[in-house]
This record gives sequence, C-alpha cells and structure tokens, in this order.
Amino acid sequence: MSVKDTLYASGLPHADFVFDENVVAVFPDMINRSVPGYRTIIAMIGTLAAEYARPNSQCYDLGCSLGEASLSIREQIKVPGCSIIAIDNSEAMVAGCQEVMAQDDGNIPVEVRCENILETTISNASIVVMNFTLQFVAPEARDGLLANIYKGLLPGGLLIISEKIRFEDPSLNAHFIEMHHRFKEQQGYSKLEISCKRAALEKVLFPETITEHKQRLRAAGFRTVDIWFQCFNFASMVAIKN
Repeated sequence: MSVKDTLYASGLPHADFVFDENVVAVFPDMINRSVPGYRTIIAMIGTLAAEYARPNSQCYDLGCSLGEASLSIREQIKVPGCSIIAIDNSEAMVAGCQEVMAQDDGNIPVEVRCENILETTISNASIVVMNFTLQFVAPEARDGLLANIYKGLLPGGLLIISEKIRFEDPSLNAHFIEMHHRFKEQQGYSKLEISCKRAALEKVLFPETITEHKQRLRAAGFRTVDIWFQCFNFASMVAIKN
C-alpha cells in the first residue's frame, strides 16, 4: 500500500524539488495524483514495447524512478532474449527500484543502475523510454541526449517520451495549468500543497512545447514522430528510427 503524499501539506518551503528518500516514500501516490492519465501511460508503454521489442535486444528505461515503466515492459514483451536496463541518478530511487524488481516474478532480466543518463551508452536498443524524465534535463543537454539515444537504437527502434508540456499560446497555457491544478485538487491536494510544490519544481523542471520536442527529435535523426497520448498539459510521444 502506497504512503500518502503530504510533503507540502504544512506549507514549509522547499528550495528545490529533489528525488530523495522523502519523495521516494510517497512517489507512487504523488505521481498518480499529480499526472492525469499516468496509469494509462504506464500500461500502454508495455503495449507499445510488446509491439516494437526485437529478439536479443535491450530495452532502456531512462529516469526509471521506482520502475513502473520497466515492470510494464517486463509484463508484456514476449520475444526471446530481451533484457531491461533501468537507470536513475537518484540513489534513493535506485534502491527503491531494486526492491520493487526483487519482489516481481517476471522472467525478463532487469538491471537497475545508478547513473547519469547523460553518460549512459545506449546500444542494441529496440526500446528506449523516458517517462517524465527529459523535463528534468537541462535544455542545453537535451539535443546530445536524444542524439545518443538515436545512435543506440536499432533500425525500427522505438523511443517513448512522456512530458509535461507548455502551450505556445500563453492564454491557453495558463488555462491548462489551471485545469491541471483543478485535477490535483480533485485528487485531494490543497491549494497550499499545489502552490508549494509548483514553486519547488520551477527551478528544476523545464517544460517545452510539442513543436520544440518534435524539432529536437527530428534534429536527432527521427523522421517518424507524433503524439499518442495527451491530457491537459501532459503528453506522451513516440519517435521511430527509420
């Protein structure tokens, strides 16, 4: 049973949002109550992986947190010889992910590594997932990361990127931010909690528009790029190495 997220209930200021032990303890509750459609995204990552996984290839979960995307992939891919590499730069998240994987009875090997994804070598990959990860990477480092992923993907390989996004129209952007806040209130968060967490995230989470994401992906070499899921200011995209 997940622990309820009350990290910002007291309104105490947090300089930055960090994926430490406190966040890890409440992360499942936090992510499910904060991201509309999160359960659908997780389930469909596995479905997409089942379609695109190649025999004797590797599936990467970059910024894996507690490994929900890895578990979804593990449950649904059926081709032989696949393995999953789950990577996160938070020691607390990696420890939690290792515990989750140890309790799962899936047959596909999962290696969980504590590592900066900007330094990860991607190779023999049929699937790469970044589920709400790229938004925490400095914008100036994103081109290099995507180029590295493209290089390591096999022909026909699939990249899945889920992100919080900005809208190009300022009024529409403000409207959907407000809609997201209403969603969080419906999930039981107070206005104080929403405000405090937003302030903590502003220094570390840098959302971009769909146009910017598509431009980056095409610059990295991807030609087939599109959105497969969107709810308010959250979207998930697929990019295929042709």
